[in-house]
Amino acid sequence: QVQLVESGGGLVQAGGSLRLSCAASGRTFSTYAMGWFRQAPGKEREFVTAISTVGLTTYYVGSMKSRFIISRDNAKNTVYLQMNNLKPEDTAVYYCAASSGPALSDYKTWGQGTQVTVSS
Repeated sequence: QVQLVESGGGLVQAGGSLRLSCAASGRTFSTYAMGWFRQAPGKEREFVTAISTVGLTTYYVGSMKSRFIISRDNAKNTVYLQMNNLKPEDTAVYYCAASSGPALSDYKTWGQGTQVTVSS
């Protein structure tokens, strides 16, 4: 089992960029697919992007595909989310999560979240 800690959130103007990091403890990080999710105020948590165990495959949702980039460094037990051209609707708490299977329900280990606020 891994434990996850996100960092890198903050306040940014529309059009700006942020890079989120998710540091994992434990020796089994490379055996987990990793994902980023977000939850905006008053909305349900939504899937943003995911990356396979060794980083060969990535998945994105909708418009975020052209603006967000997920990557991982297994030597550092860290997964990243580079967010470019941020929009006010990207404002949310961003969570990283670890998955041991192919389904969204397989994400069972979560970080505490990091707040991203995009001002217009």
